[in-house]
Parts: sequence; C-alpha cells; structure tokens
Amino acid sequence: MASVELKRPIKRGETEIKEVTFREPGAGELRGLDMFDVIRMGINAHRTLVPRISNITANEFDMLAPKDLLNVQTELVGLFTGE
Repeated sequence: MASVELKRPIKRGETEIKEVTFREPGAGELRGLDMFDVIRMGINAHRTLVPRISNITANEFDMLAPKDLLNVQTELVGLFTGE
C-alpha cells in the first residue's frame, strides 16, 4: 500500500482528505487502460485508474493541486516500476 500526503487537502462534504492511499491494482482494474498511458503518466488514464485503487473519486482527482497531482501520479507509476 502506498500513500501521498496532500499539500492542499480536498474537501468532501464536512471532511478533508489529507492523504491519498493506493493499493496495488489487479488485472481487472486495468481493464480498458493502455499500460503505456499509465506509465507515461497520461492524465486520462490516471483519472480512470486512481479512483479504482484509491480513496478519492474522479471528481476529487480533478481538484488536486498541480503539485499534489504530480506526486499522486509519481506514486502510482511507482506501483508498476517498483520504485
């Protein structure tokens, strides 16, 4: 399991999401995605995959600050590259 602490938390109703946590995806969660797009940090591929394996929705993914977005994407790619 991996996680990223957000510099700018996301509001979900009355609560704040301060950390995005990931689990390693299974083959079913990769369905419909091009692995090359995932590895090269394609925003559309990540917008689809992150909600499948983390604690944030696609709409919350859209609200990430640029620094947080890059950190989330880097952590996600690390699940595939072993870093």
